[in-house]
Amino acid sequence: MADGNMPVNSGGVAQDQLRTIVERIERLEEEKAATAADIKEVYAEAKANGFDTKTLRQVIRIRKQDKAERQEQEAILDLYLHALGMVE
Repeated sequence: MADGNMPVNSGGVAQDQLRTIVERIERLEEEKAATAADIKEVYAEAKANGFDTKTLRQVIRIRKQDKAERQEQEAILDLYLHALGMVE
């Protein structure tokens, strides 16, 4: 047994399953790399059009949050900024 769960024998079904799983992961990794390259191109296009990519990344991150999570993060940020005397 390879990990205590499934025997891996040469020529067996487990070996075929393992190969299939590895190949699927490899394809997904290739797709992920292609998607990352596409995203990089979109950010480059945005930058060429005068948009600030750092701010765009922040907007993307914020849009992933639900309203309550976003409000909590904003409240904590406000608290920290006040504590540091950066906001009146």
